[in-house]
Amino acid sequence: MSLRPTESSPDAQGDAAGRLYLVGTPIGNLEDITLRALRILKEVDLIACEDTRQTRKLLNHYEIRKPTLSYHEHNELTRASELVGKLEKGARIALVSDAGMPLISDPGYRLVSLAIRHHVPVVPIPGASAFAAALAASGMPMKRFAFQGFLPARRSARRKALEQMRGLFHALIFYEAPHRLREALEGIRDTLGDRQAVVAREITKVHEEFLRGRITLILERLESRSLKGEITLIIGPPDEQSAPAKQFSPADEVAQVMKEKGWGEKEAMKVVARTRGLSRSEVYRQWQRRKSVHAGVPEEG
Repeated sequence: MSLRPTESSPDAQGDAAGRLYLVGTPIGNLEDITLRALRILKEVDLIACEDTRQTRKLLNHYEIRKPTLSYHEHNELTRASELVGKLEKGARIALVSDAGMPLISDPGYRLVSLAIRHHVPVVPIPGASAFAAALAASGMPMKRFAFQGFLPARRSARRKALEQMRGLFHALIFYEAPHRLREALEGIRDTLGDRQAVVAREITKVHEEFLRGRITLILERLESRSLKGEITLIIGPPDEQSAPAKQFSPADEVAQVMKEKGWGEKEAMKVVARTRGLSRSEVYRQWQRRKSVHAGVPEEG
């Protein structure tokens, strides 16, 4: 079988100009790589990798002997200009991430944008994508969706980001770390409602798994489990059963916590501030406003 480019392929050109290839690599199963991607990796002068050790596993599996160079979020500012310099001199360079398509929640933007500004051809070599694979198997409506990447790690920043998604009425897709999964699901439920969701874990790998159901149900199933591996999280569009969390204010939650736990105001406000990612002063202000309204006292200002 010939592994040559077709006449319509951008990499079929026979000129000596440099070219940057964005090569999709497997997200787990090493067989999930295209013939074109393998050929490009064999033909380029250099492979820029997010993690050279991870990429070397793939290259060794397919007996590809090419030099590699690290390109990651901590060195891309200087490495991008270095690589573009090589491209301008005629080098053909492949950019790969640890898994999937480069630049999808991975470094590479600086290199691509700089290459374009310097009129270096940028050629995508399509490959596996975790969020596309998860969405296809999710059972969610797929006519419209929004890929959101990773949610912020800090609770307050995460809540702010989710607040901005209230007006989106289609499926939302996130990548998430296993140790932050519960917090992310709780934050999504509190902000966007108890929607249908899918937790896709270790896609294409030996322990591939899909957890489906409303967020509350998934959280219950996670109570006795500690998930590991790569996580793709899909949140369905709002429906009649997904309670709009915006009707349940921090002050309302303080009242609920006091009633259910028998705690005092100070302790309840402290807990709500922590779980909601708000400052204690903000929760205190809303609580005092709620008390004034319920007492029939007009608000100031």
